[in-house]
Parts: sequence; C-alpha cells; structure tokens
Amino acid sequence: MDFRRICTGTWFGLFNEKVRRCRLDCIFFWRILMEKIYVCGHRHPDTDSIVSSIAYSYLKQQTDEYAIACRLGPCNEETKYLLNRFDFDEPILLEDARVRLSEISLEPAISVHKDETIFETLAKMKQHNQPFISVVNHQNKVTGMITRNDLADIGLGDTAFGIDLLKNVSLDNICKTLQGKIIVRDDQMKLNGKVSIVALSKRLSADYEVKNRIVIIGDDPISQKHLIQKGAGLLIIVWANSVEEDVIELAKEYHCPILISGYGSMNTSRYLFFSPEIQTVMKENVMCFYEDEFLEDVAKKMSKKRYRAYPVIDSENYLTGYILKDHAMSYKNKSIILVDHNEFSQSVPYIERATVLEVIDHHRIYDFYSKEPILFRNEIVGSSSTIIASLFKEKNVNIPKKLAGLMLGAIISDTLNFQSPTTTQKDLDMAEMLEEISQLNMDEFAYDILFINSESETKSVSDFLKEDVKSFDIEGYKVIIAQAVIPSFERLNIIKESIHDELIRYVRKKNCDLVCLVFTSIAENGSYFYNEGKIAEWIENEFPLVNGQPPYMEKIISRKKQIVPIITQIIQKNV
Repeated sequence: MDFRRICTGTWFGLFNEKVRRCRLDCIFFWRILMEKIYVCGHRHPDTDSIVSSIAYSYLKQQTDEYAIACRLGPCNEETKYLLNRFDFDEPILLEDARVRLSEISLEPAISVHKDETIFETLAKMKQHNQPFISVVNHQNKVTGMITRNDLADIGLGDTAFGIDLLKNVSLDNICKTLQGKIIVRDDQMKLNGKVSIVALSKRLSADYEVKNRIVIIGDDPISQKHLIQKGAGLLIIVWANSVEEDVIELAKEYHCPILISGYGSMNTSRYLFFSPEIQTVMKENVMCFYEDEFLEDVAKKMSKKRYRAYPVIDSENYLTGYILKDHAMSYKNKSIILVDHNEFSQSVPYIERATVLEVIDHHRIYDFYSKEPILFRNEIVGSSSTIIASLFKEKNVNIPKKLAGLMLGAIISDTLNFQSPTTTQKDLDMAEMLEEISQLNMDEFAYDILFINSESETKSVSDFLKEDVKSFDIEGYKVIIAQAVIPSFERLNIIKESIHDELIRYVRKKNCDLVCLVFTSIAENGSYFYNEGKIAEWIENEFPLVNGQPPYMEKIISRKKQIVPIITQIIQKNV
C-alpha cells in the first residue's frame, strides 16, 4: 500500500473541501455585495405580470445578476393555481420604490448590556472595530448609545468626572475590570470616588488623608493595616497573591473591603476608572431609526446631527444594526426592471425615485421617462411572457421544465387561449416551444386554466374590481378599466343589480373620472361594458343602454387592442 498516495489523496480531498467551502462563502458574500435588481409587473397583477417577473428574474440570475421577482398586489386565483401547480412561491410584495433601511446592508448589531462595565464596552468596540455601540436593557431593547470619543472624556477630561463615576461603583465590577480576587467583602462600603496610590510605611503615611478613598497599595502589611485604620474606603493590593490574616480581620472590623488586583499599580489605576457600569455614561434618548423608514428621510434627519452612526431598530425596539451617516448621504436608488407595463401610473408607488434599468412590455408606451438610456423592449405580441421566452432563446439559456409550464400558462391566460386579437404568430411559436419543454398538452392545459376561471361564479362585483385592473391617463382624465373573464354571461343576471352601486362607490374611493368594468366571455366571444363616473355618459352616448343595461359588444375581448382604443377615441371625440 502506497502511504504517500493515501496521504496525498486525503490532503487533496481536504483541500478540495476547503476550496468548495470557500467558493460557497464567496458566492454568499458576492450576493450580499451585488446590487439588488427588483423585477416587477404592474399593479393589480394578472398572471402574465407575475410570471414575467419570475421568468425574467430567473434569466437575469443566469447571467450573474442579483434579480428579485416582485409583485405589486395580491395574486388572483388563476395565478395562485399556476404557481402551486409548478411549485413556485409568490414573488415578494414591493410596496414602494424608495429604499428602506431594511433593504440595505447595515453595520452589525453589536450592543452591550447596561450593567456591563465601561471596560467591557471598550473591549467589545475594539473586538468589532466599531467606535460606537448601543446600550440595551434587560429586555434587550435600546436605551442609550456611547461612542469611543464619549469615553475619551474619562481618561482625558477633568478628574471630577472620574471621581463622580467611582462614587457608586460596585466591588464586583472593580474586581471584574481588574481581573482580581475579592478578599474582604463588605456591604457598608463607602467611597468618595477619589483614588490614592501609596506604598509608604506607617511613619511616612501618618498625615496622608485616605478616608473613604480607594487606595492602591503594594504587598506591605504594615501600611495596609495603617490605611485601614485611617478609614480607607477600599484597599486594592497590587503585586501580591495573598493577604495576611491579621490584615483581613482588621479590614472586617473597620468595614474596609480588600481585593487583589491582577495588574500592577499603573494599569490598576488606569483601568479602575473604567469599572463603572456603561449606563452611567451612555447618552440617553438617542435618536434611533426604524428599519421600515425610508433612507431618503433618514438622510435628511442625519444631516442635521453630529454623530456618524445611529441605531436601527425593528417595530419592537430590538436592535437590527447601524446606519452610517456617510452611507445614508450617498445612498443609491432602487434598481428596478419593469415587465408587462411601462406607464408609471401602473407601476410601484414612487417609481420616479428609482433607477429603471429595463422595460419588457407589449402595451402602449405612455407616461414613461428615464434620465439615462435604458434597454426598452416593446413588441407587438399578446403576452410579455412571449417576449421573455424569446429572450431565453436569444441568450441560449435553457428554460427549466416547470418554469416553461408556468410561462405557457401565462401566454394562454393573456391571449385568452389565443382567441384575443392581440395574438401573433410569435405567441403561437413560443407557446409551442414551451409546450415541448414542459411536456404538457396545450389544449388540456388551457382547459384546466379555464376551469379555474369558472370559479368566478362565486365572486362579487367588488372582487372583480380588485383583480385585473389598470389605470390610464387619457387626455388628462383618470380612467380605470377592470376586466373580468367569465365562462358565461349568465353570471351577469345574478350580479347586474349590484354593479351600478358598487361602481359609484369605487369612483368615490379612487377619485377617478371613469371606471369601466368589462365582463368578457371567451366562449361567447364578446364583452359587456359597465361604466360609471363623470364622463360615463360619453360612453353611453356612443353605445346606448338597452333596457337599462349596456349593449353586447361582439368580438371585443382585448383590453389592450380593442377596449382601450375604443374608450380613448370616445374621450378624444368629446374633449
């Protein structure tokens, strides 16, 4: 047996394991340092909006970008069904385009307990190379803060400050700071905060005032007894391993505690002033920031203060980290990619504060601007998932089987099973490609999706107004168009009496000029428009009511290609 070969193999095995672990650590820290990119669809997301964010995030991740799929509202039942079927989690909810403290890298949440000593606090600052630290109470909630500069006053400031600190210091804290050993403990210990260092005989120290003082003395039993008799408040003995019994008995008689220091006289005298509890010197009522605060607001507040760092706490006042003034003043906006929309009015609130990197969309281009050139891909197709599927193909990135199934479902949903006039040959081609990858039967799959939509029979009008809803600015008028795909118009016979009142409430709530609730049936190849608002009469003048109900709009099923252009034309005609 070749012993060298065994050793070499073992060594290489260990080496490879270390390399593997190092690589994993590097990946972890690389992801922390990388800029987050949020990929989000529009408000009131439909299936294509949610799936596009998931699919494009995955594609960006394959090209070494830290992309995160987001949603701007709850998923509808159809989307939930598809996500569950293909084992995908819902994207994270993005409520605001502004940067919150919880979304950035903070300084570590290092803290000390209020009962810890100043010495321990300084040691922890040094250990973590952090010149500031929060002080927490027994519930681990922030009660104060201290900086290294604040503590410099103890060693460099007026001696009166140090004297005040030592008046109420505990024997245990002194012992802990000096790494010493308590020889005599006395509950009646009285200290005036003053410190004397003496190493004199009885004859030479006869006139020395030590009453209630902390006295540092060497291994000199005669002087020790003399100082006890003169009323020393505490005897700290240096360069000694033990204390003679007669000294101990005398100390008990005079109520003078004794401890042996672990340091020499110089360090004992220095460290002694760092033995009080940190709560005696901490800054109280310190300004803290909550982790859900916006960074731009925090930066404004910090610009008016002198400290370089401030604690960040959660909703229960627990410390989560520190925000540095320099970081707050030089923060970067969120980086966002818009999919399945480009209009700011349909995007995440405060999108104008973010840095929009890309747009992948198949709708009209409106209400959009950018400060710098960006990648803007807008195609005349029936689904954003169609565009993203083609991007996988262009970049030669394989689409996982389950993701292919999810994307196929989105295309079927957005093209209304390819019945919508927005459907193009590219939609059909990409759908066939995804069908092959996912190993699904497209017709059977489409039927499953239609079956999910049949559950709309249990929904109310208010439910429909929460799902597939988009807001438009048309000639200065705020127009909201909600589309509900239903299996059959028989459902309208049940809810039509409540539609009018519900739309009136919705107009007041959204403060819009027109809300149009469109019920579409793929099977019956048409739609009904229900309108309310101050310009609703313009629509009704163009399409008069029949027996108090809107007329049937045959072959009108696409919001993007038919409904929006129709309403736009009517508004322009009346302006």
